[in-house]
Amino acid sequence: MSTDRSDLAAKFKPEIPHAARIWNYWMGGKDNFAADRAAGDAVAKVYPEIVQMAVQSRRFLTRAVRHLTAEAGISQFLDIGTGLPTMQNTHEVAQSIDPSARIVYVDNDPLVLVHARALLKNTSPEGTTAYVDGDYHDPERIVSEARKVLDFTKPIAVMFMGVLGYVEELRVMRSIIDRVVRTVPSGSYLVLWDGTATGEAVAEGSDKLAETGAVPYYLRSLEELTSCFEGLSLVGPGLAPISRWGLAGDEEAPFIDAYGGVARKP
Repeated sequence: MSTDRSDLAAKFKPEIPHAARIWNYWMGGKDNFAADRAAGDAVAKVYPEIVQMAVQSRRFLTRAVRHLTAEAGISQFLDIGTGLPTMQNTHEVAQSIDPSARIVYVDNDPLVLVHARALLKNTSPEGTTAYVDGDYHDPERIVSEARKVLDFTKPIAVMFMGVLGYVEELRVMRSIIDRVVRTVPSGSYLVLWDGTATGEAVAEGSDKLAETGAVPYYLRSLEELTSCFEGLSLVGPGLAPISRWGLAGDEEAPFIDAYGGVARKP
């Protein structure tokens, strides 16, 4: 679960916009470079709601993890494509409810790795927080590494939080999900959200992102996103805008062109 520092240095490419760092910029973070900020500004110019999407995505994560830990009794999380650490990370939410919770983060960005080592620390002596330097295009390696920390005979929450939009083909996206979910036992959960093709402005924002030289982000239709939960049982409101999933009946939130869901494996 470690990577040589010289390898990390070789992977740093500050002149090329990178997804994790652009997202960090939208969230108001400081772990980004000029190229990332330029790409982020280009998208925000045509789709200002992208900044709100970044904020709402973290709130969705918090509500989903809290629900799974407090209501569903899940104490193990495999967070794939975690991105740069920020407020209310998965382990902080889960371990605040269940101090013994185990979390494995997965990403392949060298900047994320450096920060993960420094910031993704247990918040309780009973818990476990680990990091896998891995690419979600290789689910088998991720699972192999995660087995060193998580007990795959007990339920696990598998999380893909806004990261699979970088996969162009839906069949490949579904294959990645299926190859991880099939390894976890009955009673496990899939937590997934992605940007959706639910408006002209968000589509223009996606086009602008590609024009900057960043990795393109492919928006999904609601039908395509729903298909990723095939064979699983969606809980709560089902597939819903991430800004509204899990809110109390009297709470209000803006509509965001991003949908997510939490589903149980039978």
